[in-house]
Amino acid sequence: MPRLRKAKSSAAAGSSHRTKIVWASLLAAMTLVGGLLVMLDDRPAPRASGISLTPLVATGTTSTIDSIFNTEKPLATQRWTSIVIHHSKSVAGGPNSIEAEHRAQGLKGLGHHFIIGNGRGGEMADGELHLGYRWLAQLPGAHAVGPRGTELNNHALSICLVGDGSRQKFSRAQMARLNQLVEALCAKLNIPAERVYLASEVSNVKDPGPLFPESEFRARLSAPKR
Repeated sequence: MPRLRKAKSSAAAGSSHRTKIVWASLLAAMTLVGGLLVMLDDRPAPRASGISLTPLVATGTTSTIDSIFNTEKPLATQRWTSIVIHHSKSVAGGPNSIEAEHRAQGLKGLGHHFIIGNGRGGEMADGELHLGYRWLAQLPGAHAVGPRGTELNNHALSICLVGDGSRQKFSRAQMARLNQLVEALCAKLNIPAERVYLASEVSNVKDPGPLFPESEFRARLSAPKR
């Protein structure tokens, strides 16, 4: 009997030791796999896409636009030397749908600094202004292509109007917000009117389209400020 008890005790000890080895191996394997997944997943960590300002109540007031300069990082006044105006090329939408499109193209999030809604699709109100994370963090954009793409992405602020300027006019609320935003940025960052471009002026694209009211926009931008 003592010999039998000793054999059982040795078997139990061996089983316990093997169990520990199995669990240790399993834990190590799980840790290794988890580490490999993290290494293989090169997608950026989720981040807040930005904040939005409600549509203008009274066009021309400064109190509704000054808050755009309360950025997370100090204003990079030496970086920003121009502005490029785009359209989303979609009838409706907003920051979420545009960001999803940009991620599908391989970008690490929303490529524009600002988006102005047209009230269609339920994502943004008409004239609502969205401040993208690139503006809040004072990061380069991802909006320009062509020979000047690198320069413009690094030094030009991108404003995107939701809509398709080849098929429909932009709303009055959108244009009012665009005028206010561009005037505020030019004044704060010392950007001259001649360095405010339509995307079609800096690359071979129909953007923001032939229905964008360029003449009225330029006239207001060049008018003497009171």
